[in-house]
Amino acid sequence: MPEDAPVPEARLPLCRSGEIEEGGLAFVWDVLQWGQPARAFVLRWEGQLVAYLNRCVHVPTEMDWKPGEFLDADRRWILCSIHGATYDVRSGRCFSGPCGRGSLTRVQVAEDAGQVYWYPSRDTRPVPFDEPRPASP
Repeated sequence: MPEDAPVPEARLPLCRSGEIEEGGLAFVWDVLQWGQPARAFVLRWEGQLVAYLNRCVHVPTEMDWKPGEFLDADRRWILCSIHGATYDVRSGRCFSGPCGRGSLTRVQVAEDAGQVYWYPSRDTRPVPFDEPRPASP
């Protein structure tokens, strides 16, 4: 395997499948993107899960207009609440607005036995939690 290839990682549990309804609220979680704090979100669209970093291509700001609300009023597009950029839900490609020809950064997710999982990549990693401190002597 080439040195710069992503290291395959085990999937990480995210939420129960029932927590993500078709065209409903997204499930949002914290990640590290290039070592910096960021957020990601997963939606159910036409029966499939799609997940992206919560960053507009135009200016890297979070896009949800209320927690977990990423879709426009017609529930057809991902909409940046700050810039009005619209993105295709399935592909993450910019459809209109100041995002130009860009695309949202996809996060790999899967569903298995009623559970949603995500797969870290070389660039998008889980947030490390502090190890418990040993008891004082």
